[in-house]
Amino acid sequence: MADDDDRTTLEAMVGTFFAAFATGPDLEARLGALRDLFIPEAVVVRTCGLQPAVYSPEAFIEPRRALLSGGQLADFREWPQDGRFDVFGDVAHWFGSYAKSWTQDGEAVAGRGMKSIQFVRMPAGWRISAVAWDDERAS
Repeated sequence: MADDDDRTTLEAMVGTFFAAFATGPDLEARLGALRDLFIPEAVVVRTCGLQPAVYSPEAFIEPRRALLSGGQLADFREWPQDGRFDVFGDVAHWFGSYAKSWTQDGEAVAGRGMKSIQFVRMPAGWRISAVAWDDERAS
């Protein structure tokens, strides 16, 4: 069971994770804050109905920097919706839904999916050890 300090820290980390994925000012600072959340050996996995792609934190962040700063997307943002935490000792997990919206080629686009974020307590505090996600697909 998480104490209030752990829960507050973990909730803030989920907020920082999602806040990184937005176009606009302070992108470098938000991506730097995202980078700081991970242990160096963390694994990030995208499924989305495709061959799963496995990334290191840096390999995950860099293409998103290019996409968010390249001018192809306008008003991109991603945010958590419903989710839940499970915490036991020095391990924690957030599983929840998220949404995203943006404008591309003058058209509004939106999407949703589910993310799983695993945390471990390190000597320097809570860090992300793994992330996996799957987006909704058109039926």
